[in-house]
Amino acid sequence: MDTTYLEQCVANIKVRNLVNEDVEVENQSPLTMIGKGRQGAVFQVTEDICVKVFGNNEDCEREYYALALGQHTNLFPKLYHKGPLHIAMEIIRGVDLREYLQSQPLSKELSVKLIEMLITFKEIGYERIDHHKRQIYLQQDGSLKVIDVARTVWRDRVYPYPRKLLNSLGTENKEVFLAHVQELSPVLYDEWIHYIRMEEIASEIYQVLLESPKKNVDMVKALSDKLLTTNDEERYVILMAGLMHKVFKEQWVKTMLARGEETSKVYEKIDEYWDKQKREFKALKENQGNDHGGDSVDPIDAESQKGGKKKGKGKEAHHDGGKKAGNANSKNKGKDTKKQEKDKSKKKKGKYSKWLTFGLM
Repeated sequence: MDTTYLEQCVANIKVRNLVNEDVEVENQSPLTMIGKGRQGAVFQVTEDICVKVFGNNEDCEREYYALALGQHTNLFPKLYHKGPLHIAMEIIRGVDLREYLQSQPLSKELSVKLIEMLITFKEIGYERIDHHKRQIYLQQDGSLKVIDVARTVWRDRVYPYPRKLLNSLGTENKEVFLAHVQELSPVLYDEWIHYIRMEEIASEIYQVLLESPKKNVDMVKALSDKLLTTNDEERYVILMAGLMHKVFKEQWVKTMLARGEETSKVYEKIDEYWDKQKREFKALKENQGNDHGGDSVDPIDAESQKGGKKKGKGKEAHHDGGKKAGNANSKNKGKDTKKQEKDKSKKKKGKYSKWLTFGLM
């Protein structure tokens, strides 16, 4: 490939990113554009090579890094050249999964290949183990090729199951694919179903908060308790917070746009809200690490105690009949050490679940 000629051509192509739209392209080169998306536009260079020109350097670096991670596999296009805003790579032919499934059934053999694709994503180091069906191409020999992988890396939050792939398959093929997964790997199937249910609960919580945030605290608490079902509470809460962030963001955007709010202002408010939640969770972890007695100061309880008010913990808070915490503590005098250690353990275990519940409001 003549890289000098390629550079001259790319210098005459301008790509500009737009908000929630495909890029805007000004092409004064002899190359023919064969496609475009949110991050860039693709031009044919030779019979087997294309160049993708990006609107910004970060997207270019991200995609090149993601493709480079998988060059030792047969799943991704081969790389030939890179510039500040462009990547020359192999042209991927074949039929994309979206077109294929319009006329062909989702066979068990194809489901196996999709699972193998997700395994490869995991093995090479992608953060997002997922992909849309329109970016997956079936080759004549039955193998798969994948394009547009920039968004699989450098991500703070991801769904803990292949949400984009499942939803893009459509209702019928999604059920078929999950049935194949259940047959081939029951453990993997159970994990995916678990997180699908968690997403449904997160959506329920959002609706409760939207309709009446102050009157449904008990309902929110009951719903969010269902989320906390694993032994590693801290890691689980982090996963759930990320999942609910995704759902909350999507629903919030829909709600605000329906009310006529400006898109940029909506995203700015969402970012401010979740930055605040991240700071609160970080403060919670630091408080736990700085405590010398094994317990940490719960920031939520610390706030509730300002002005001399005190609240009970756990089951005691629901059954104290309105008595002050001081009276409850006096009644506990004389309890054996074992009971006190048990209460302390309960208190510690509930710290992260409480942050998750109140962090939504």
